[in-house]
Amino acid sequence: MASSSSLSQLRCRNLSCSIAPIPSSFRLVPTPSILHLGVFTKPVGKPIVGVSSDAPRAVFCVRAVTNEEEGGYSGVAVVEETEAGRLKKALVDSFYGTDRGLKASSDTRAEIVELITQLEAKNPTPAPTDALTLLNGKWILAYTSFAGLFPLLSSGTLPLVKVEEISQTIDSESFTAQNSVRFAGPLATTSISTNAKFEVRSPKRVQIKFEEGVIGTPQLTDSLVIPENVEFLGQKIDLTPFKGILTSVQDTASSVARTISSQPPLKFPISYSNAQSWLLTTYLDDELRISRGDGGSVFVLIKEGSSLLS
Repeated sequence: MASSSSLSQLRCRNLSCSIAPIPSSFRLVPTPSILHLGVFTKPVGKPIVGVSSDAPRAVFCVRAVTNEEEGGYSGVAVVEETEAGRLKKALVDSFYGTDRGLKASSDTRAEIVELITQLEAKNPTPAPTDALTLLNGKWILAYTSFAGLFPLLSSGTLPLVKVEEISQTIDSESFTAQNSVRFAGPLATTSISTNAKFEVRSPKRVQIKFEEGVIGTPQLTDSLVIPENVEFLGQKIDLTPFKGILTSVQDTASSVARTISSQPPLKFPISYSNAQSWLLTTYLDDELRISRGDGGSVFVLIKEGSSLLS
C-alpha cells in the first residue's frame, strides 16, 4: 500500500487529473446544488470522531481509500447523521408491535420515554407556535400514552373491524384542527372526526376547543373478503362452515352499504363544558411532532408522506 506522502497525484478512471493529498481532517459541507444532483446518496463507514452531535444538519467528509484492483485511490463520501436523526429512527423503531401504544410493555414504554426526552432536548423549533407553517398538514398518530384512546384502539381487536388510521389535520391560517379515526370493516370504511378551534397561549402551548363531531359517510369496498378464521377474545373461530351463508347475504349487505354511502356525513355539535383541552408541542420539525397534553399524556405524530412512516 502506498504511503500518504507519495500521493502527490491520484489517477481518475476516465479522466486525467491531478489531485492534492486530502487531509484526514478535511470536511465538506454539502450545498443545495450538490444535494440536488444526488452526489451523496448512501452512508458509508462510521461516524467521524469529533463532530458535534448538535450540528443542525448532517456532516459530509471525503477521504481517500485504497482500491487494490485499480492500484490507486478513489474519493468516498462518508455521511454522518445528526443525533436527532438517529434518535428519530430509534424512536419510530421502538413503536413496532405496540399498536400505537396500546400493547406496549412497561420496558418498551420506559425506552420510548427516554428517547422522547432526548429528542425534546434537541428540539429544533423551540417556539412551535411562532412556526405555524410547520404545523400545517396531516399528522399520523404513531404512539400515545393517553389512556383515553385505548378503548378506541381496542375496538380494532374486534372481528372484521380494524382501526386503519388516527390522524390530526391542522390549518394554521384558520386556526382549526380536525382529529379523525378511520375504521375498516368487511364491506366499507368510515371515519369519526372532531373539528376544533385552537388559540395560541404561549410559544409552545395552544388551547383547543372542540366544536363539532362528524360521522363520515361509509365508503363501500370493492367486495366482501371472508377470512378463513378470526380471532376473538384469544380464541380462533373457524369461519369455513359459515362461508355459504355469508356469501348468500353478501349481495343484500352490499346493497344496504351502497344506500348508506350515498348519504351525507352526519354532523352534530359539541357543546358540553369539558370539550376543551390544551396541548404543548415539545418537539417539532418537518416530519415529526411530539406533544404533551393535560394529565401528562404524550402523543408522537409523523407527517403524512414522511419516510418515517414506511
